[in-house]
Amino acid sequence: MSGSAIRTANFRYTLGVLVIVAACVAHWAAAAEPPTAVSFLSADGRTNLYAYLFKPATPPPWPAVVMLHGRSGPYSSAAKGVFDATTLSQRHLQWGRFWASRGYLALHVDSFGSRGYAGGFPIRSYSTRPPEVNEQTVRPLDAYGALAWLRSRNDVIADRIGLQGWSNGAMAGLAAMGALPHSGAVPPEKGFRAALLFYPGCRIQVKQDYRPYAPVLMFVAAADEEVAPLPCRQLAEQIKGRGIDQFDIVWYAGATHAFDDPGKRRQSVDANRAARSDAMLRAAEFFDRNLRH
Repeated sequence: MSGSAIRTANFRYTLGVLVIVAACVAHWAAAAEPPTAVSFLSADGRTNLYAYLFKPATPPPWPAVVMLHGRSGPYSSAAKGVFDATTLSQRHLQWGRFWASRGYLALHVDSFGSRGYAGGFPIRSYSTRPPEVNEQTVRPLDAYGALAWLRSRNDVIADRIGLQGWSNGAMAGLAAMGALPHSGAVPPEKGFRAALLFYPGCRIQVKQDYRPYAPVLMFVAAADEEVAPLPCRQLAEQIKGRGIDQFDIVWYAGATHAFDDPGKRRQSVDANRAARSDAMLRAAEFFDRNLRH
């Protein structure tokens, strides 16, 4: 994918490929080891962050991915007050195992539980959430704390680290890719190499002179019932108009919010099933291109 563009997904992958992807997901779920709980400081210098590490079976050093959850947090809705590696949501387990199976070290950061909100927040609660979990000013610091921690490890390729976020976490990812939060600018060699953003809200960045410092691929659900999709399309057009060639979005007609959630409710929608398979393959291609070369 080259150039800043809006791409309506044409589901270029055949049914055979979709079957292969489904079989792979089942294999990851059955074979992967559980993630390891770790902790480190946010770039705010004071918040101790909980996180979960998915390790590849291949020999190190590895490229890496920092994962940022959405407004419901990283845990399953059936966690029943137990918030740890055993109760991570299906979606986050799916993606952590996906990256590990492809030779990436994946680090899923719990921004909410680390601050006493492990259960996350309900839909339509944006205006009442506490400022200490703000996705524009606070959570980008968590992303950069995770980046620094990964770079301190001798099993990680320090300049091959990507960022992935969902919904509120994708909004944090947008903010993080616009600037290094504590300095206002970032040389590419000191920041994330690339970012994958799933169904974020884009209203804030539409009002800014937004310029990502590294390649960004955004997946937008046209029938999103939680986050307005059209501002993200507008943002892509603005960025294109600024002559920036490293911001692309894929537009999934008929897909809803959280289309990549492997649970039965989301996957009962035909457009979600197609979007999930397509997005996973595009995501793999994007990170392979940007984090392995």
